[in-house]
Amino acid sequence: MRTGRPLTAVAFAVALTGLGAAPAGASQGGLEIYPATTAPGATVTVDTTACGPQGTASGDASAVGAGTFTLAPKAADADAAGSFTVPPSAQPGTYEIVARCSGGTVVTGDLIVSLAGAGGSPGAQMPRGHVETGVGGALGPDPVQTAAGVAALAVAAAGGTWLLHRRARGDGI
Repeated sequence: MRTGRPLTAVAFAVALTGLGAAPAGASQGGLEIYPATTAPGATVTVDTTACGPQGTASGDASAVGAGTFTLAPKAADADAAGSFTVPPSAQPGTYEIVARCSGGTVVTGDLIVSLAGAGGSPGAQMPRGHVETGVGGALGPDPVQTAAGVAALAVAAAGGTWLLHRRARGDGI
């Protein structure tokens, strides 16, 4: 019994059915975010063709903490564009940005906030060096203090061993 061909046809039919279930704004242009990956404190531009010729929209970037902004038509084409600034306190992660066209269409896009930003922005730096928490490692920044601590521990261990050995022999302390 051959089942390869019917399964392929069923899978193809399911895939075609799924194509008709695209989100409302996706077929009309979606929401484009530039840059898609950015650092806290950067300005982001949002652009969409979903609002139609000379359409306007209200943008919502409150997910990242930037609040609302306006998308207005650009002079050269039918796109509506706007911008907002990612707050310096924004945490790394992916945030959904929403635009509601005056005609009722809603489109969304994802903004990725990272410490490095898009190609490394000028104020974002990766941490370097040891962490000053008060709990040091085996080798601290001062080798003389480390050697003195090791020597003190060695003397205490030798003295404790000597006292336990004398007590076990019965010499008294």
